[in-house]
Amino acid sequence: MTTIPRRSRRWALGAEPFPTHLPRLTAILLALAACVPPGPPAPSSGSQPISAYPPRNLRDLRPQTRAERSAFTETSSHADVLAFLDSLKAQSQQIHVTSFGRSPRGRDIPMVVASRPLVRTAAEAKRLNRPIVYVQGNIHGGEVEGKEASLSLLRDLALDRYANVLDSLIIVVVPIYNADGNDSLGTSEQNRSEQNGPPMIGLRQNGQGLDLNRDYIKAEAPETRASLDFFRAWDPDVFVDLHTTDGSFHGYALTWAPPLNPAALFSGPFTRDTVLPALRNVLRTRLRIETFPYGNFASQDSVERGWFTYDHRPRYGTNYYGLRGRIAILSEAYSHDPFRKRVASTYSFMMELLSVVAANADDFVEAGRDADRRTTAFASIGTVSPPIAIRSRFTRTPHVEDMLVEDVVRTGDSTRTEPGLDPGQRRTGRVRTVRVPVYDRFEAVLTQTLPFGWLIPAEQSALLELLRRNGVFIEQTDHRVPIRVERFLIDSVARAQRPFQGHQEVRLSGRWEPADTVGLEPGAFIVRAGQPLGILALYLLEPQSDDGLVAWNQLDQWLQQEARYPIARIVERITVPLRLAPAR
Repeated sequence: MTTIPRRSRRWALGAEPFPTHLPRLTAILLALAACVPPGPPAPSSGSQPISAYPPRNLRDLRPQTRAERSAFTETSSHADVLAFLDSLKAQSQQIHVTSFGRSPRGRDIPMVVASRPLVRTAAEAKRLNRPIVYVQGNIHGGEVEGKEASLSLLRDLALDRYANVLDSLIIVVVPIYNADGNDSLGTSEQNRSEQNGPPMIGLRQNGQGLDLNRDYIKAEAPETRASLDFFRAWDPDVFVDLHTTDGSFHGYALTWAPPLNPAALFSGPFTRDTVLPALRNVLRTRLRIETFPYGNFASQDSVERGWFTYDHRPRYGTNYYGLRGRIAILSEAYSHDPFRKRVASTYSFMMELLSVVAANADDFVEAGRDADRRTTAFASIGTVSPPIAIRSRFTRTPHVEDMLVEDVVRTGDSTRTEPGLDPGQRRTGRVRTVRVPVYDRFEAVLTQTLPFGWLIPAEQSALLELLRRNGVFIEQTDHRVPIRVERFLIDSVARAQRPFQGHQEVRLSGRWEPADTVGLEPGAFIVRAGQPLGILALYLLEPQSDDGLVAWNQLDQWLQQEARYPIARIVERITVPLRLAPAR
């Protein structure tokens, strides 16, 4: 386990006025990074992860994943995963296997809870007052190393008789999130042409043909709805989403990203600037594994060529979870590395991350609690809400870093092909250091402060199910009372010409009218912004949000030019009692 010198820990935990936890925890993890001798990345012949996994003799492992049994020439099917977990459960008292949900084609999605002492429910987990770390693999069926690495890590932790992270954390693993996609086998050339093995892998989409990592706002897939139900019940302190790249050639075993949306006020900058740099330093010096912020070489929006991360919108799991005020990390194994090396890199990344969280367990728990307090206070104590991004774009001021890049050359022989390359190109294995502008941050182009709340008329009651599933509190009153509200007048409704994930996305333009007094009728639905998920509620409900309910066609029948957006913003405190609206 990664430990921190007691002197640094005492200094970091000194008494400070509210809000406190981010400066303290930042100091702790910077102390951790300082304990590891720094060093610049060294050019090498590709990424060279060296770790305790996999061992030289795979036959000594019991139970074995299918990847281990096949010497990393095959990946586990859904049946293989269930059989592995059955064998592990028979050998260890430290894991509980249950169901996360069911896939569109009826496959059970297994969920494993691991801790010492063992817990089986969210209530038991909360009573231990430890960080809950949720690890998710295989959201894209062909990206298989997260599945294999998480199974192997579970085995090695659960069968370890000595103290390890299970004594400080509660780890919840869903190794095969996209069970239908995983078992829709095809050749690597067919399903993931830029990936270096194994020869047979699954499809990216789920059984409905949906990309599950674009579904966290519209929540149309049963896997996504199961996720939202799990988040509401367990409220993990850390979310880890395991993927595989499919793009540029570079010299890193693994790339990563924090929540990218600027509205992730608490988890985004802290994860990006403190947690991940400390983890990067540990991986480099202890295991000689080089990592870097996730991205690809590209040009975006007429901006100069550089290294660009992915989209900031919360339809992506890591970004979505950041809007909940929690730490979220995307892990991307390097698709051009051999399968064995990709599994090892992902395993090592997870193990070192768990060590960092375990060594600072109390502070990671407090991080989420402090985010809840501050978000609630923004809309509850006068006008203290900062401007919060609801539309964003890539930063126009990138930072420049030294980056390891692999040379690719043209041979003139168009009959020669390699995964991820055009005919006639080949990899050289030579990696050099290049100064590159890195676009891994976003800036707001439209902001909104948190109001007291939002007024949802009875005719929009169909929206309540999705809000509740996200964990947003919805209230009602039994009294008539005048309240002041702002209404949005729609100037134009722009619909995307091409469907995406079965939707023609919508964007509104318009203006807010001056506040007016209306009568609040008994039974009207109210979503107060002064709650832990107030920022997520803002992103879902605001008319000009770039990834809210408007964007995903949830309000189409009420959206017309010169009409008023049906959900009003409540701009002053309601003076009559409110009660929790009953679920229907």
